Amino acid sequence: MVRMGQVIGVSPEKIAEYKELHAAVWPGVLAKIAECNIRNYTIFLREPENLLFATFEYHGDDWEADAAKMAADEETQRWWAVCMPCQVPLDSRKEGDWWADMEEVFHAD
Repeated sequence: MVRMGQVIGVSPEKIAEYKELHAAVWPGVLAKIAECNIRNYTIFLREPENLLFATFEYHGDDWEADAAKMAADEETQRWWAVCMPCQVPLDSRKEGDWWADMEEVFHAD
């Protein structure tokens, strides 16, 4: 298992919409997340900086393949199409990434 963290901005005028979307995530999207070996997925909001922080555990053995499987899923693509206009990617993210990956520097159980 690998713990992962990511960060992205959120448009202030879209925060209510983003919260509403995530209060009722589509069942097919949730199923695809589980199918792609992602567990314990949480998104936090930090205001007034308007940052979203996502943390999750990856329980698979091929992150690239599972990420590609998720990206190829039509329902997930529709979900991203409604969520992405709410988000503001960080300029410092890696080329090709939407959310910026974070380095784990501490963990305690």
